[in-house]
Amino acid sequence: MPVIAATVRGLAWFCVGYFVLLNSAYLALLALAAGKAVMDRSRVRLAGLPEIFASPLAPPISLIVPVSNMADLIVGSTRGLLGLRYPEFEVIVVDDGSTDATFGRLQAEFGLVEIDKVIRDELTTVGRVISVHAPRDGSNLLVIRKQSAGRPADAVNVGVNAAKYPLVCRVGPGTYLDADALLTVAKPFIEDPARVVAVGAAIRVANGSEIRGGRVIRPRVAGGWLLPIQAAEYLRSFLLGRAGWSQIGGMLSICGAFGIYRRDIYELVGGSIPDGDGDDLDITIRIHKRLRDERQPYRIGFVPEPCCWTVVPHTYRRLARQRARWSRILAEALWAHRAMIFNPAYGVAGLLVLPFYLIFELASAVVELLAVAVFATGLALGFVSPGVALLFVTAWLGYGAFLTLVSVLTEELTYHRYRSWRDFALLVYAAVAENAGFRQLHAWWRLRGLAGAVLRRGPAWAGEPGAEGQSEPAFGVPAGGRHVQVR
Repeated sequence: MPVIAATVRGLAWFCVGYFVLLNSAYLALLALAAGKAVMDRSRVRLAGLPEIFASPLAPPISLIVPVSNMADLIVGSTRGLLGLRYPEFEVIVVDDGSTDATFGRLQAEFGLVEIDKVIRDELTTVGRVISVHAPRDGSNLLVIRKQSAGRPADAVNVGVNAAKYPLVCRVGPGTYLDADALLTVAKPFIEDPARVVAVGAAIRVANGSEIRGGRVIRPRVAGGWLLPIQAAEYLRSFLLGRAGWSQIGGMLSICGAFGIYRRDIYELVGGSIPDGDGDDLDITIRIHKRLRDERQPYRIGFVPEPCCWTVVPHTYRRLARQRARWSRILAEALWAHRAMIFNPAYGVAGLLVLPFYLIFELASAVVELLAVAVFATGLALGFVSPGVALLFVTAWLGYGAFLTLVSVLTEELTYHRYRSWRDFALLVYAAVAENAGFRQLHAWWRLRGLAGAVLRRGPAWAGEPGAEGQSEPAFGVPAGGRHVQVR
Protein backbone atom coordinates (compact mmCIF):
# COMPACT_ATOMS: atom_id res chain seq x y z
CA MET A 1 0.00 0.00 0.00
CA PRO A 2 2.76 2.54 0.68
CA VAL A 3 4.09 1.97 -2.85
CA ILE A 4 0.62 2.41 -4.36
CA ALA A 5 -0.01 5.54 -2.31
CA ALA A 6 3.32 7.04 -3.36
CA THR A 7 2.59 6.23 -7.00
CA VAL A 8 -0.84 7.85 -6.87
CA ARG A 9 0.56 10.96 -5.17
CA GLY A 10 3.38 11.17 -7.70
CA LEU A 11 0.95 10.92 -10.62
CA ALA A 12 -1.29 13.51 -9.00
CA TRP A 13 1.53 16.04 -8.72
CA PHE A 14 2.65 15.20 -12.25
CA CYS A 15 -0.86 16.03 -13.56
CA VAL A 16 -0.89 19.32 -11.64
CA GLY A 17 2.49 20.33 -13.06
CA TYR A 18 1.53 19.19 -16.56
CA PHE A 19 -1.55 21.43 -16.75
CA VAL A 20 0.18 24.39 -15.11
CA LEU A 21 2.90 24.16 -17.76
CA LEU A 22 0.43 23.61 -20.61
CA ASN A 23 -1.86 26.49 -19.72
CA SER A 24 1.08 28.81 -18.97
CA ALA A 25 2.40 28.12 -22.47
CA TYR A 26 -1.05 28.92 -23.84
CA LEU A 27 -1.09 32.15 -21.84
CA ALA A 28 2.24 33.19 -23.37
CA LEU A 29 0.90 32.47 -26.87
CA LEU A 30 -2.26 34.39 -26.06
CA ALA A 31 -0.22 37.40 -24.96
CA LEU A 32 1.67 37.35 -28.27
CA ALA A 33 -1.57 37.03 -30.22
CA ALA A 34 -3.33 39.81 -28.31
CA GLY A 35 -0.42 42.16 -28.89
CA LYS A 36 -0.50 41.42 -32.61
CA ALA A 37 -4.27 41.98 -32.73
CA VAL A 38 -3.93 45.41 -31.14
CA MET A 39 -1.12 46.37 -33.54
CA ASP A 40 -3.11 45.19 -36.56
CA ARG A 41 -6.14 47.21 -35.59
CA SER A 42 -3.96 50.31 -35.33
CA ARG A 43 -2.45 49.67 -38.75
CA VAL A 44 -5.85 49.22 -40.38
CA ARG A 45 -6.71 52.79 -39.45
CA LEU A 46 -3.70 53.99 -41.42
CA ALA A 47 -3.72 51.61 -44.40
CA GLY A 48 -7.06 49.96 -45.05
CA LEU A 49 -8.39 47.49 -47.58
CA PRO A 50 -9.37 50.09 -50.24
CA GLU A 51 -5.68 50.83 -50.77
CA ILE A 52 -4.97 47.13 -51.29
CA PHE A 53 -7.92 46.85 -53.70
CA ALA A 54 -6.44 49.65 -55.80
CA SER A 55 -2.85 48.44 -55.51
CA PRO A 56 -1.14 47.16 -58.67
CA LEU A 57 0.95 44.92 -56.40
CA ALA A 58 -2.02 42.75 -55.42
CA PRO A 59 -1.18 39.34 -56.93
CA PRO A 60 -4.01 37.54 -58.78
CA ILE A 61 -5.52 34.53 -57.00
CA SER A 62 -7.10 31.24 -58.11
CA LEU A 63 -9.76 30.00 -55.67
CA ILE A 64 -10.02 26.21 -55.55
CA VAL A 65 -13.36 24.86 -54.29
CA PRO A 66 -13.74 21.05 -54.01
CA VAL A 67 -17.42 20.02 -53.90
CA SER A 68 -19.38 16.79 -53.75
CA ASN A 69 -23.18 16.32 -53.81
CA MET A 70 -24.11 19.90 -52.96
CA ALA A 71 -27.00 20.59 -55.34
CA ASP A 72 -29.10 22.58 -52.87
CA LEU A 73 -26.27 24.93 -51.91
CA ILE A 74 -23.89 25.21 -54.80
CA VAL A 75 -25.43 28.13 -56.74
CA GLY A 76 -25.67 30.58 -53.87
CA SER A 77 -22.22 29.66 -52.64
CA THR A 78 -20.60 30.10 -56.03
CA ARG A 79 -22.26 33.48 -56.47
CA GLY A 80 -20.92 34.51 -53.09
CA LEU A 81 -17.38 33.64 -54.16
CA LEU A 82 -17.72 35.40 -57.51
CA GLY A 83 -18.84 38.52 -55.63
CA LEU A 84 -15.64 38.85 -53.57
CA ARG A 85 -13.82 42.18 -53.75
CA TYR A 86 -10.36 41.69 -55.27
CA PRO A 87 -8.61 43.14 -58.34
CA GLU A 88 -8.11 39.86 -60.22
CA PHE A 89 -9.14 36.31 -59.34
CA GLU A 90 -10.79 33.20 -60.71
CA VAL A 91 -13.07 30.61 -59.06
CA ILE A 92 -12.39 26.97 -59.91
CA VAL A 93 -15.14 24.61 -58.72
CA VAL A 94 -14.00 20.98 -58.83
CA ASP A 95 -16.95 18.59 -58.81
CA ASP A 96 -15.60 15.39 -57.30
CA GLY A 97 -17.96 12.82 -58.79
CA SER A 98 -21.27 14.23 -57.55
CA THR A 99 -24.24 11.94 -58.11
CA ASP A 100 -26.90 14.59 -57.53
CA ALA A 101 -27.77 17.73 -59.53
CA THR A 102 -24.73 19.75 -58.43
CA PHE A 103 -23.34 20.22 -61.92
CA GLY A 104 -26.75 20.60 -63.54
CA ARG A 105 -27.65 23.53 -61.34
CA LEU A 106 -24.31 25.21 -61.97
CA GLN A 107 -24.77 24.71 -65.69
CA ALA A 108 -28.28 26.16 -65.71
CA GLU A 109 -27.43 29.15 -63.49
CA PHE A 110 -24.18 30.24 -65.14
CA GLY A 111 -24.74 29.10 -68.73
CA LEU A 112 -21.81 26.69 -68.69
CA VAL A 113 -20.45 25.29 -71.93
CA GLU A 114 -17.77 22.65 -72.34
CA ILE A 115 -14.38 24.00 -73.32
CA ASP A 116 -11.00 22.60 -74.34
CA LYS A 117 -8.47 23.33 -71.64
CA VAL A 118 -5.04 21.90 -71.12
CA ILE A 119 -4.66 20.97 -67.46
CA ARG A 120 -1.11 20.60 -66.26
CA ASP A 121 0.00 17.38 -64.58
CA GLU A 122 2.32 19.05 -62.06
CA LEU A 123 0.55 17.48 -59.08
CA THR A 124 -0.43 13.84 -58.72
CA THR A 125 -4.16 13.13 -59.04
CA VAL A 126 -6.28 9.98 -58.88
CA GLY A 127 -9.72 10.79 -60.25
CA ARG A 128 -9.77 11.31 -64.04
CA VAL A 129 -10.98 14.68 -65.35
CA ILE A 130 -14.22 14.15 -67.29
CA SER A 131 -14.85 17.63 -68.67
CA VAL A 132 -14.12 21.33 -68.17
CA HIS A 133 -16.78 24.06 -68.41
CA ALA A 134 -16.91 27.85 -68.40
CA PRO A 135 -19.73 30.44 -68.66
CA ARG A 136 -20.69 31.76 -72.08
CA ASP A 137 -20.20 35.32 -70.84
CA GLY A 138 -16.51 34.70 -70.14
CA SER A 139 -16.72 35.43 -66.41
CA ASN A 140 -14.01 34.24 -64.02
CA LEU A 141 -15.58 30.83 -63.27
CA LEU A 142 -14.26 27.42 -64.23
CA VAL A 143 -16.05 24.16 -63.40
CA ILE A 144 -14.18 20.87 -63.61
CA ARG A 145 -15.97 17.52 -63.45
CA LYS A 146 -13.89 14.55 -62.36
CA GLN A 147 -14.27 11.01 -61.18
CA SER A 148 -14.67 10.70 -57.44
CA ALA A 149 -11.53 9.94 -55.45
CA GLY A 150 -13.29 9.96 -52.09
CA ARG A 151 -11.07 12.74 -50.70
CA PRO A 152 -11.13 16.52 -51.19
CA ALA A 153 -7.32 16.54 -51.48
CA ASP A 154 -7.47 15.01 -54.95
CA ALA A 155 -9.99 17.63 -56.10
CA VAL A 156 -7.73 20.38 -54.74
CA ASN A 157 -4.77 19.03 -56.72
CA VAL A 158 -6.87 19.00 -59.91
CA GLY A 159 -7.84 22.61 -59.24
CA VAL A 160 -4.24 23.68 -58.65
CA ASN A 161 -3.19 21.98 -61.88
CA ALA A 162 -5.85 24.01 -63.71
CA ALA A 163 -5.05 27.32 -61.95
CA LYS A 164 -3.54 30.13 -63.98
CA TYR A 165 -2.58 32.58 -61.22
CA PRO A 166 0.52 32.64 -58.95
CA LEU A 167 -1.50 32.33 -55.71
CA VAL A 168 -3.92 29.48 -55.03
CA CYS A 169 -6.59 29.71 -52.35
CA ARG A 170 -8.29 26.68 -50.87
CA VAL A 171 -11.91 27.23 -49.85
CA GLY A 172 -13.43 24.33 -47.95
CA PRO A 173 -17.02 23.08 -47.65
CA GLY A 174 -19.18 24.83 -45.08
CA THR A 175 -17.28 28.10 -45.57
CA TYR A 176 -18.58 31.66 -45.85
CA LEU A 177 -16.16 34.44 -46.78
CA ASP A 178 -16.57 38.14 -46.03
CA ALA A 179 -16.62 40.34 -49.13
CA ASP A 180 -13.11 41.62 -48.32
CA ALA A 181 -11.68 38.23 -47.29
CA LEU A 182 -9.22 37.98 -50.18
CA LEU A 183 -8.03 41.54 -49.61
CA THR A 184 -7.49 40.75 -45.93
CA VAL A 185 -5.53 37.55 -46.46
CA ALA A 186 -3.50 38.88 -49.38
CA LYS A 187 -1.96 41.66 -47.27
CA PRO A 188 1.08 39.64 -46.11
CA PHE A 189 1.93 38.75 -49.74
CA ILE A 190 1.89 42.43 -50.67
CA GLU A 191 3.88 43.53 -47.61
CA ASP A 192 6.57 40.82 -47.91
CA PRO A 193 6.37 39.29 -51.41
CA ALA A 194 9.86 37.80 -51.32
CA ARG A 195 9.42 35.65 -48.21
CA VAL A 196 5.72 34.95 -47.61
CA VAL A 197 4.82 31.55 -49.07
CA ALA A 198 1.46 30.86 -47.40
CA VAL A 199 -1.10 32.65 -45.24
CA GLY A 200 -3.90 31.40 -43.03
CA ALA A 201 -6.82 33.31 -41.56
CA ALA A 202 -8.93 33.29 -38.42
CA ILE A 203 -12.10 31.22 -38.65
CA ARG A 204 -15.29 31.88 -36.72
CA VAL A 205 -18.39 29.73 -36.21
CA ALA A 206 -21.27 30.50 -38.60
CA ASN A 207 -24.01 28.55 -36.81
CA GLY A 208 -26.73 30.91 -35.56
CA SER A 209 -25.61 33.80 -37.77
CA GLU A 210 -27.78 35.57 -40.31
CA ILE A 211 -26.56 34.80 -43.81
CA ARG A 212 -27.58 36.29 -47.14
CA GLY A 213 -26.06 35.77 -50.58
CA GLY A 214 -23.20 33.68 -49.27
CA ARG A 215 -22.22 36.33 -46.68
CA VAL A 216 -22.49 36.41 -42.92
CA ILE A 217 -24.30 39.72 -42.52
CA ARG A 218 -24.90 39.49 -38.78
CA PRO A 219 -22.62 37.24 -36.70
CA ARG A 220 -24.47 35.60 -33.82
CA VAL A 221 -23.65 32.92 -31.27
CA ALA A 222 -26.13 30.06 -31.42
CA GLY A 223 -27.85 28.95 -28.23
CA GLY A 224 -27.78 25.57 -26.57
CA TRP A 225 -24.73 23.83 -25.17
CA LEU A 226 -22.55 22.47 -28.00
CA LEU A 227 -22.62 25.46 -30.33
CA PRO A 228 -21.61 28.26 -27.89
CA ILE A 229 -18.80 26.07 -26.60
CA GLN A 230 -17.48 25.54 -30.13
CA ALA A 231 -17.74 29.28 -30.84
CA ALA A 232 -15.59 29.98 -27.77
CA GLU A 233 -13.23 27.15 -28.73
CA TYR A 234 -12.61 28.69 -32.15
CA LEU A 235 -11.87 32.09 -30.61
CA ARG A 236 -9.34 30.50 -28.27
CA SER A 237 -7.75 28.05 -30.67
CA PHE A 238 -7.08 30.56 -33.44
CA LEU A 239 -5.56 33.01 -30.99
CA LEU A 240 -3.44 30.34 -29.30
CA GLY A 241 -2.79 27.85 -32.07
CA ARG A 242 -2.34 30.16 -35.02
CA ALA A 243 -1.89 33.82 -34.13
CA GLY A 244 0.42 33.11 -31.21
CA TRP A 245 2.66 30.63 -32.99
CA SER A 246 2.85 32.78 -36.13
CA GLN A 247 4.52 35.54 -34.09
CA ILE A 248 7.57 33.33 -33.53
CA GLY A 249 7.67 31.69 -36.96
CA GLY A 250 5.91 28.54 -35.81
CA MET A 251 2.74 28.51 -37.91
CA LEU A 252 2.20 24.79 -38.40
CA SER A 253 -1.32 24.41 -39.75
CA ILE A 254 -3.26 26.52 -42.23
CA CYS A 255 -6.96 25.88 -41.89
CA GLY A 256 -8.39 23.80 -44.73
CA ALA A 257 -11.47 26.03 -44.78
CA PHE A 258 -9.52 29.05 -46.08
CA GLY A 259 -5.83 29.44 -46.85
CA ILE A 260 -3.66 30.93 -49.59
CA TYR A 261 -0.39 29.49 -50.93
CA ARG A 262 2.13 30.51 -53.51
CA ARG A 263 1.40 28.07 -56.31
CA ASP A 264 5.07 27.35 -57.02
CA ILE A 265 5.64 26.38 -53.37
CA TYR A 266 2.47 24.29 -53.26
CA GLU A 267 3.73 22.40 -56.30
CA LEU A 268 7.30 22.21 -54.98
CA VAL A 269 6.21 20.16 -51.97
CA GLY A 270 3.97 17.91 -54.07
CA GLY A 271 0.61 19.45 -53.24
CA SER A 272 -2.00 17.53 -51.30
CA ILE A 273 -1.66 13.78 -50.85
CA PRO A 274 -4.53 12.55 -53.10
CA ASP A 275 -5.71 9.85 -50.70
CA GLY A 276 -4.78 11.84 -47.59
CA ASP A 277 -7.20 13.02 -44.94
CA GLY A 278 -5.34 15.78 -43.09
CA ASP A 279 -3.45 17.46 -45.89
CA ASP A 280 -3.90 21.00 -44.51
CA LEU A 281 -1.62 20.12 -41.55
CA ASP A 282 0.65 17.82 -43.52
CA ILE A 283 1.32 20.25 -46.37
CA THR A 284 2.27 23.07 -43.99
CA ILE A 285 4.77 20.81 -42.24
CA ARG A 286 6.16 19.74 -45.62
CA ILE A 287 6.62 23.40 -46.59
CA HIS A 288 8.65 23.99 -43.42
CA LYS A 289 10.73 20.89 -44.09
CA ARG A 290 11.42 21.50 -47.77
CA LEU A 291 12.34 25.17 -47.45
CA ARG A 292 14.49 24.50 -44.37
CA ASP A 293 16.27 21.69 -46.19
CA GLU A 294 16.96 24.03 -49.09
CA ARG A 295 17.91 26.88 -46.72
CA GLN A 296 15.47 29.26 -48.39
CA PRO A 297 14.21 32.31 -46.44
CA TYR A 298 10.45 32.05 -46.00
CA ARG A 299 7.54 33.02 -43.79
CA ILE A 300 4.14 31.45 -43.25
CA GLY A 301 1.79 34.21 -42.21
CA PHE A 302 -1.48 34.46 -40.35
CA VAL A 303 -4.17 37.14 -40.45
CA PRO A 304 -5.99 37.23 -37.09
CA GLU A 305 -8.82 39.46 -38.32
CA PRO A 306 -11.94 37.26 -38.73
CA CYS A 307 -12.95 37.09 -42.39
CA CYS A 308 -14.10 33.48 -42.75
CA TRP A 309 -17.00 31.60 -41.13
CA THR A 310 -17.61 27.87 -41.02
CA VAL A 311 -20.47 25.57 -40.11
CA VAL A 312 -19.64 23.31 -37.16
CA PRO A 313 -21.29 20.06 -36.01
CA HIS A 314 -24.48 20.53 -34.02
CA THR A 315 -24.91 16.92 -32.83
CA TYR A 316 -22.80 14.84 -30.48
CA ARG A 317 -22.32 12.10 -33.06
CA ARG A 318 -20.94 14.41 -35.75
CA LEU A 319 -18.79 16.31 -33.28
CA ALA A 320 -17.35 13.09 -31.83
CA ARG A 321 -16.38 11.89 -35.30
CA GLN A 322 -14.85 15.25 -36.16
CA ARG A 323 -12.71 15.50 -33.05
CA ALA A 324 -11.58 11.86 -33.26
CA ARG A 325 -10.62 12.57 -36.87
CA TRP A 326 -8.60 15.65 -35.92
CA SER A 327 -6.72 13.70 -33.27
CA ARG A 328 -5.97 10.89 -35.70
CA ILE A 329 -4.72 13.38 -38.32
CA LEU A 330 -2.41 15.02 -35.79
CA ALA A 331 -0.99 11.67 -34.66
CA GLU A 332 -0.39 10.54 -38.24
CA ALA A 333 1.27 13.85 -39.19
CA LEU A 334 3.60 13.74 -36.18
CA TRP A 335 4.54 10.16 -36.98
CA ALA A 336 5.14 10.92 -40.67
CA HIS A 337 7.42 13.84 -39.77
CA ARG A 338 8.97 12.40 -36.60
CA ALA A 339 12.48 13.08 -37.92
CA MET A 340 11.79 16.81 -37.56
CA ILE A 341 10.87 16.63 -33.86
CA PHE A 342 13.63 18.08 -31.62
CA ASN A 343 15.75 18.55 -34.76
CA PRO A 344 17.53 21.94 -34.67
CA ALA A 345 17.79 21.93 -38.46
CA TYR A 346 14.10 22.81 -38.60
CA GLY A 347 14.26 25.84 -36.34
CA VAL A 348 11.22 26.83 -34.29
CA ALA A 349 9.03 24.21 -35.97
CA GLY A 350 11.39 21.36 -35.09
CA LEU A 351 12.59 22.46 -31.67
CA LEU A 352 9.43 24.01 -30.24
CA VAL A 353 6.17 23.63 -32.16
CA LEU A 354 6.28 19.96 -33.15
CA PRO A 355 7.42 18.86 -29.66
CA PHE A 356 4.63 21.00 -28.17
CA TYR A 357 2.08 19.33 -30.44
CA LEU A 358 3.38 15.91 -29.41
CA ILE A 359 3.67 16.46 -25.65
CA PHE A 360 0.64 18.69 -25.12
CA GLU A 361 -1.77 18.77 -28.07
CA LEU A 362 -1.70 15.01 -28.69
CA ALA A 363 -0.84 13.56 -25.29
CA SER A 364 -3.10 15.84 -23.24
CA ALA A 365 -6.10 13.61 -23.94
CA VAL A 366 -4.30 10.71 -22.28
CA VAL A 367 -3.17 12.85 -19.36
CA GLU A 368 -6.66 14.33 -18.81
CA LEU A 369 -8.31 10.93 -18.54
CA LEU A 370 -5.41 9.61 -16.45
CA ALA A 371 -5.80 12.57 -14.10
CA VAL A 372 -9.51 11.92 -13.59
CA ALA A 373 -8.77 8.30 -12.70
CA VAL A 374 -5.83 9.20 -10.43
CA PHE A 375 -7.69 11.83 -8.41
CA ALA A 376 -10.87 9.78 -8.17
CA THR A 377 -8.86 6.83 -6.84
CA GLY A 378 -6.64 8.98 -4.64
CA LEU A 379 -9.54 10.77 -2.97
CA ALA A 380 -11.51 7.55 -2.47
CA LEU A 381 -8.57 5.78 -0.81
CA GLY A 382 -7.25 8.81 1.05
CA PHE A 383 -3.96 8.94 -0.86
CA VAL A 384 -4.58 12.47 -2.17
CA SER A 385 -5.70 15.33 0.04
CA PRO A 386 -8.65 17.55 -0.92
CA GLY A 387 -6.25 20.49 -1.08
CA VAL A 388 -4.16 18.84 -3.81
CA ALA A 389 -7.33 17.88 -5.69
CA LEU A 390 -8.52 21.50 -5.54
CA LEU A 391 -5.14 22.65 -6.82
CA PHE A 392 -5.47 20.26 -9.75
CA VAL A 393 -8.98 21.44 -10.62
CA THR A 394 -7.72 25.02 -10.54
CA ALA A 395 -4.74 24.24 -12.80
CA TRP A 396 -6.81 22.09 -15.17
CA LEU A 397 -10.26 23.64 -15.40
CA GLY A 398 -9.91 27.04 -13.74
CA TYR A 399 -6.81 28.05 -15.70
CA GLY A 400 -8.39 26.77 -18.93
CA ALA A 401 -11.59 28.75 -18.34
CA PHE A 402 -9.47 31.85 -17.64
CA LEU A 403 -7.72 31.47 -21.02
CA THR A 404 -11.05 31.19 -22.81
CA LEU A 405 -12.37 34.28 -21.04
CA VAL A 406 -9.26 36.25 -22.01
CA SER A 407 -9.71 35.11 -25.63
CA VAL A 408 -13.33 36.28 -25.60
CA LEU A 409 -12.30 39.66 -24.15
CA THR A 410 -9.52 40.00 -26.75
CA GLU A 411 -12.06 39.44 -29.52
CA GLU A 412 -14.45 41.93 -27.95
CA LEU A 413 -11.82 44.66 -27.53
CA THR A 414 -10.18 44.29 -30.95
CA TYR A 415 -12.40 42.96 -33.76
CA HIS A 416 -15.78 43.13 -32.01
CA ARG A 417 -17.58 40.98 -34.58
CA TYR A 418 -20.28 39.94 -32.11
CA ARG A 419 -22.32 43.07 -31.50
CA SER A 420 -24.89 42.09 -28.88
CA TRP A 421 -24.54 41.58 -25.15
CA ARG A 422 -26.39 38.30 -25.60
CA ASP A 423 -23.58 36.93 -27.76
CA PHE A 424 -20.94 38.09 -25.31
CA ALA A 425 -22.85 36.51 -22.43
CA LEU A 426 -23.13 33.21 -24.32
CA LEU A 427 -19.38 33.15 -24.93
CA VAL A 428 -18.67 33.84 -21.26
CA TYR A 429 -21.15 31.09 -20.35
CA ALA A 430 -19.38 28.73 -22.77
CA ALA A 431 -16.00 29.39 -21.15
CA VAL A 432 -17.40 27.96 -17.92
CA ALA A 433 -19.80 25.35 -19.34
CA GLU A 434 -17.02 23.81 -21.43
CA ASN A 435 -15.53 22.37 -18.25
CA ALA A 436 -18.76 20.70 -17.11
CA GLY A 437 -18.62 17.53 -19.16
CA PHE A 438 -17.61 18.76 -22.62
CA ARG A 439 -13.89 18.82 -21.92
CA GLN A 440 -13.98 15.29 -20.54
CA LEU A 441 -15.97 14.05 -23.54
CA HIS A 442 -13.55 15.82 -25.83
CA ALA A 443 -10.62 14.01 -24.22
CA TRP A 444 -12.35 10.69 -24.81
CA TRP A 445 -13.05 11.52 -28.48
CA ARG A 446 -9.44 12.53 -28.98
CA LEU A 447 -8.24 9.32 -27.37
CA ARG A 448 -10.38 7.38 -29.83
CA GLY A 449 -8.74 9.27 -32.68
CA LEU A 450 -5.29 8.45 -31.32
CA ALA A 451 -6.26 4.80 -31.16
CA GLY A 452 -7.50 5.05 -34.74
CA ALA A 453 -4.11 6.37 -35.85
CA VAL A 454 -2.37 3.45 -34.15
CA LEU A 455 -4.77 1.01 -35.81
CA ARG A 456 -4.55 2.91 -39.14
CA ARG A 457 -8.30 3.36 -39.44
CA GLY A 458 -9.95 6.45 -40.93
CA PRO A 459 -13.21 7.67 -42.47
CA ALA A 460 -13.86 8.59 -46.07
CA TRP A 461 -14.76 12.11 -47.23
CA ALA A 462 -18.43 11.51 -48.01
CA GLY A 463 -20.62 12.07 -45.00
CA GLU A 464 -17.71 12.92 -42.70
CA PRO A 465 -17.02 16.17 -40.89
CA GLY A 466 -14.89 18.59 -42.84
CA ALA A 467 -11.26 19.36 -42.29
CA GLU A 468 -11.84 22.35 -40.08
CA GLY A 469 -15.25 21.97 -38.57
CA GLN A 470 -17.68 21.40 -41.41
CA SER A 471 -20.50 19.22 -40.20
CA GLU A 472 -21.40 17.91 -43.64
CA PRO A 473 -20.13 18.19 -47.21
CA ALA A 474 -21.95 21.41 -47.98
CA PHE A 475 -21.20 25.10 -48.00
CA GLY A 476 -22.82 28.44 -48.66
CA VAL A 477 -26.53 29.13 -48.89
CA PRO A 478 -29.44 27.65 -50.84
CA ALA A 479 -29.73 28.38 -54.54
CA GLY A 480 -30.72 31.96 -55.17
CA GLY A 481 -28.82 33.21 -52.13
CA ARG A 482 -31.92 33.99 -50.08
CA HIS A 483 -31.62 34.88 -46.40
CA VAL A 484 -31.12 31.94 -44.07
CA GLN A 485 -30.09 31.52 -40.48
CA VAL A 486 -27.64 28.70 -39.93
CA ARG A 487 -28.44 26.67 -36.83
